[in-house]
Amino acid sequence: MFHAELGNPAKRFLKRCDPQLYGRMMAEIRALEANPFPSGVKRVVGREEKVFRVRVGDYRILYVVFHEQNSILIADIDKRSKVYD
Repeated sequence: MFHAELGNPAKRFLKRCDPQLYGRMMAEIRALEANPFPSGVKRVVGREEKVFRVRVGDYRILYVVFHEQNSILIADIDKRSKVYD
């Protein structure tokens, strides 16, 4: 089992989103803690680290997996058009 930590951009997004979207995002983050590589996960090309993304509707969750610490850093959450900037 992995432990998820939220980066500052992800925290800011979750603070300002509506309650229904917040619930969907948190459910996906909990699922990532159980399985950090679910079906539908993709690696983000063009990043120095191995950054992965998972889709939740029109939104993307970008995260990095640290196997040594059994942790996941949720780097960013935002709409598809903004998250890759």
